This record gives sequence, C-alpha cells and structure tokens, in this order.
Amino acid sequence: MGLRVLAAMSGGVDSAVAAARIAEAGHDVTGVHLALSANPQSHRTGARGCCTVEDSRDARRAADVIGIPFYIWDMAERFQRDVIEDFVAEYAAGRTPNPCLRCNEKIKFAAVLDRALALGFDAVATGHHARLADGVLSRSPDQGKDQSYVLGVLTREQLAHAIFPLGDSTKAEVRAEAARRGLTVADKPDSHDICFIADGDTRGFLADRLGAAEGPIVDEEGAVVGSHQGAHGFTVGQRKGLRIDRPAPDGRPRYVLSIEPVSNTVTVGPRSALEVTTIHCGPPVWNGPDRRDDLTVQLRAHGEVYGCRFAEVAGGLRIDLDRPATGVAAGQAAVLYSGDTVIGSATIRSASRDQLG
Repeated sequence: MGLRVLAAMSGGVDSAVAAARIAEAGHDVTGVHLALSANPQSHRTGARGCCTVEDSRDARRAADVIGIPFYIWDMAERFQRDVIEDFVAEYAAGRTPNPCLRCNEKIKFAAVLDRALALGFDAVATGHHARLADGVLSRSPDQGKDQSYVLGVLTREQLAHAIFPLGDSTKAEVRAEAARRGLTVADKPDSHDICFIADGDTRGFLADRLGAAEGPIVDEEGAVVGSHQGAHGFTVGQRKGLRIDRPAPDGRPRYVLSIEPVSNTVTVGPRSALEVTTIHCGPPVWNGPDRRDDLTVQLRAHGEVYGCRFAEVAGGLRIDLDRPATGVAAGQAAVLYSGDTVIGSATIRSASRDQLG
C-alpha cells in the first residue's frame, strides 16, 4: 500500500523530478510550494534567488504534468523569523551562519513536516541530492551536488519521515529525465548563493539591517592597518574586500582571522594563522549509526573533508583533525561521517591550533 506523501516543490528541476518519481512509484502524492517571501519578485535574476512568482508557477505547471494536486503554503512569517532574522543575528554576533541548513532544519523539516503529519501525510519528499535508506543519511553519488551536509542537522525522527527520491542520481541524469517527462524546468538554472539576497550582495543586505559602524582592522600584534563600516560584513577566512591601508611586511595577502562584535574589531593575518586542528562545538545531534571507523568531518557546505576523532565533552563536542583546516568559522556546522554515512552534527563554537598527535 502506498504512502501519503507531501512533495515540496520549489519550482526547480530537482523537486519536480522527485515528485514525479514518488507518484510513479504508486504513492498518493500532493505537491506544495512554500511561499517564503512576503513580497516575491515576478522573475528570478538568472540563477539567483528563489521563491518568486515565476517559481510558484513553474511548480504548479510541473504538478499539472505529473498529475498531482498542488497547493501553495504561506511560510513567509516563519521563514522571516527562523531563517532571515537568525541569519542577521548570527552575523551581528560575529558568527557565520548557513541559511540553507537552517531552512532545512526549521522550515522544511520542522514547520512543513509538522503540518504534513498533522494533516495525515506519512512523509515529506524533497529534491535534495542525498541518499536515505532505512533512516540512514549518506552522500549522493554526484559529489558536486551532494547535499548531505545541509541535511546533517536533521534528527532521526525527521529523517524517519523524509524521502529523497534523487539519492542515487546525478544532476545530469535528473535533467535528462525531466526532459523525457516533458517538464518545462528541465533546463532551468539552479538557484545558488543565498535565496533571500537575490543580488548576491550579502554585505549590503546586512548593512541595511544592522547599520554602519566604523571599527578598526588590526593585525595579530594589534596594530591598526585599516578600518571598516561594520564587523558583520566579514567572515573568518575572507581575503577579498578587506580594504587594508598598508600591505603586510612580507607582501603576502592577509585573511580575516577573527571577528569581535563587542569591540567591532576585525583581526587579519597570514593564511598560516588560520590553520586549526581542534574544533569546539555545541551539543551534538546524533542521527546515524554508532560508528567510529573511517571518520571524517565536513566543516562547511561543499568544503573539504578531514580525517578526525571526536569526544563528547561538557556542553558539547570536541573534534580533533588529522591535518590542519583553514577558514573554520563559528556558526557553521561540523557534520561527521563514517565513510559516506552521516552519523551526526554540531554547531561550531570556536577552533584552535593544538599539537597534532
């Protein structure tokens, strides 16, 4: 007997093919588009942005081709509170959030899943590129599109009610299938960057909401080497856009080493000073099998993976890396894997350079 499945349809090719596969498998599928903007634009700007009027129309057309009921759910207020306001607050606190991760956690697999279950649905299906079998989350075979990292914050209960129909497919295969099915979104560009900042100007977006506040840029010795209009416009590991008044003594580029929101100070230094070997995290979310072999950790979306060891400590998790990592920013997620299988995640609080051994 088939399941009652709510298919989240963004208006893109992935979610359209995911809904089509679930319907073809014999499940009772209903499509839903999430209206996340209170004032959606009429059209996207290339591959930037989402949640536009155009996207909702594309989702509706895909549902018509598939032959499933379709609804639009207004989630704009919840999205504003749990994703956009959280994004701004995290930058104001000197951290670097991942809004896609937060959207999955708070919107797609909290607000939407809760409503779906209350309405009698058994599961929510999305177009994420990740494998999910018997509640265990693993990487997609398409490493360039793998989204297991941004799903690594989900709980076992949430994963138990999720379906990722594209788990074993590459993006090229998904587009080819969309064309065969007559879905008009087959060649639609993927959205990228931050969906609610359609022009891609994150610094300008934050400045509009947090205001300008001039502060110093200092080197590792505390000498002032420049100024800025708000520490919220920077992230650890950043190299471009620093506008430093005088070059480093060795002539090499400087990078953002730390951000202090209270004093509004940005500290810069050489790339070597970014290297860390220990990650200090908040409380972990264990959502996979209890494995301790072939351990790796990913520290940002589409970032490198590092061999590691971990230990639960008072109030959180300590992760020791087998080799130094750079550009590790507080506010990002540390997602732990055993091979390709996700075993848990935690939010990064800080990082340090300890002796490898």
